[in-house]
Amino acid sequence: MFLSVFDMFKIGVGPSSSHTMGPMVAAARFLGRLRASPFTAYGVQVSLHGSLAFTGVGHATDRATILGLAGFAPESYDRDKAEAALARIRESRTVEPEGLAPLAFDPQADLVFDYGPALPGHANGMILMATDAQGDIILQETYFSVGGGFVLTEAELAAGKDSDDGAPVPHPFKSAAEMLQMCAETGWSIADLKRRNELSRRDAKTLDRGIDLIWDVMNDCIERGLTSDGILPGGLKVKRRAKAIHDALQAERGRNLSAPHTINDWMSAYAMAVNEENAAGGQVVTAPTNGAAGVIPSTIRYWLDHVPGARRAQVPEFLLTAAAIGGLIKFNASISGAECGCQAEVGSAAAMAAAGLAAVLGGTPEQVENAAEIALEHHLGMTCDPVKGLVQVPCIERNGLGAIKAVSAASLALRGDGSHLVPLDAAIETMRQTGRDMSEKYKETSLGGLAVNVPNC
Repeated sequence: MFLSVFDMFKIGVGPSSSHTMGPMVAAARFLGRLRASPFTAYGVQVSLHGSLAFTGVGHATDRATILGLAGFAPESYDRDKAEAALARIRESRTVEPEGLAPLAFDPQADLVFDYGPALPGHANGMILMATDAQGDIILQETYFSVGGGFVLTEAELAAGKDSDDGAPVPHPFKSAAEMLQMCAETGWSIADLKRRNELSRRDAKTLDRGIDLIWDVMNDCIERGLTSDGILPGGLKVKRRAKAIHDALQAERGRNLSAPHTINDWMSAYAMAVNEENAAGGQVVTAPTNGAAGVIPSTIRYWLDHVPGARRAQVPEFLLTAAAIGGLIKFNASISGAECGCQAEVGSAAAMAAAGLAAVLGGTPEQVENAAEIALEHHLGMTCDPVKGLVQVPCIERNGLGAIKAVSAASLALRGDGSHLVPLDAAIETMRQTGRDMSEKYKETSLGGLAVNVPNC
């Protein structure tokens, strides 16, 4: 099992990695099958199932699917070009992907939200079909968006193919226990192990450049969010708050008015800036998902701006450590809100952030693992119940609290020697079991919790 740092941290578009990026990627994969097919397609149709249906409109799943069929990709998404393409498609009722003849596609008739039972395998399922001139299906594929922008076909999901299937990496580990044993035997840090595994896939210059880009995009997202105001789209009329909070904090700091606990407000402002950008459909980095995209950038920015001795050169150590922890959680449980609730998204992000922070603050591998465990343990059972299916309430503030928990977890872990009662592996397995037992109402369907107890207008 190997999940690269670039699998855990993907540059993409909001508001959701599973409901926006995933369907866009699935549509692109289907186009690839069409290009390789001996049959001539005249039209395409899509049906969305499970959570993709129930919260698809709020998560822009329909828009993402249409744009994917038109050739758009998350990593190169251009909002202005996308809006123009959507207008053309609605008018012409065709999509014109590169390398294929124009395909008949009426968004009103050929994109179906199926509110029946979810497809077997995963809560985020979608079926893409190509039709001939008579309207008969000539090619069909089922895709599952399994969280964090990862997409699997039905066959891939059944085969358990959810990671890099290339050559074995030099230092593989499938559990935190194996990871710690490997660190003890080699004397390396978790980031050292992760880096050596990454270098089996790419050269050092490519790795370093890619990690630097990840942080640049994260930080740019924070900056955009801290300088933007207005109302977020979607109908809830949620006001952007990060800019006003940040402006007030800067003014207070200049007059020495801040109480010590206001450091939490700085962390929340950074995180909310990211998730407000995500809610507006801006460019974000999955960390490990869009819904939890603010926790890790906020924790890094807190460390760089407020912790003496922090150095930009250590950011790769933070991200490599975080990616190692995220890979363990994804492999052994889930990072999908539709599968395990928000414990799998913000909980996973907090564990990753806590580990990264503990690492750059000089923690041992055992202290780093303890930090991740503390953060995850205290998110267990957290539901995913977005109001009106939008990644806004409670998601935006929840990222700020996730960052605060991550910093507290790292600090507590560093006060100890790394020994603790509950191992990270046990917390991850508990999260998996809790998600399995959790009612579907609380797993990104907006059928329970805040989603039904808060007015949607």
